[in-house]
Amino acid sequence: MNPVSMESSKMPQNVQAFLAGKRIAVAGVSRKGDTAASHILRKLLKSGYEAIPVNPHAQELEGQPCYPSLEAIPGGVHAVMIATNPDVSLSVVEECAVLGIRHVWFHRSFGDGSISVEALGACEAFGIDAIIGGCPLMFLEPVDIVHKCIRWFGQRNGNVPA
Repeated sequence: MNPVSMESSKMPQNVQAFLAGKRIAVAGVSRKGDTAASHILRKLLKSGYEAIPVNPHAQELEGQPCYPSLEAIPGGVHAVMIATNPDVSLSVVEECAVLGIRHVWFHRSFGDGSISVEALGACEAFGIDAIIGGCPLMFLEPVDIVHKCIRWFGQRNGNVPA
């Protein structure tokens, strides 16, 4: 069962599948706490998820144990939010493939975000369900007005799951 109650009729099926698991890793969480990944981690935690930060340069972030890689997370995870530099996203996808993680979400609000052509190709090759664009802040209630507007605009131009 989901750790939060979501109105599934308004949520795209791939977003529902990503959020269906209780344990979600967030790759790219900053030690400064000012990145999209840090905001996503906080929202997932507040929404009842066991959100796990991944950063090879930190041992704890946002009061949570932080791990240098997905492989280092005890017990594994259901899904991975990729909010890293696009140059790193391929290695995260490859690690997901090795660990059997089948759900990834590439963060993007404006520009390319965390998306790389190579990482998307790897998702396709490994059978990983990839969400391209947007982030959970656009779907986990309560959604703030800024993320509602970005979701509305992004869904209309194809940059956010609809």
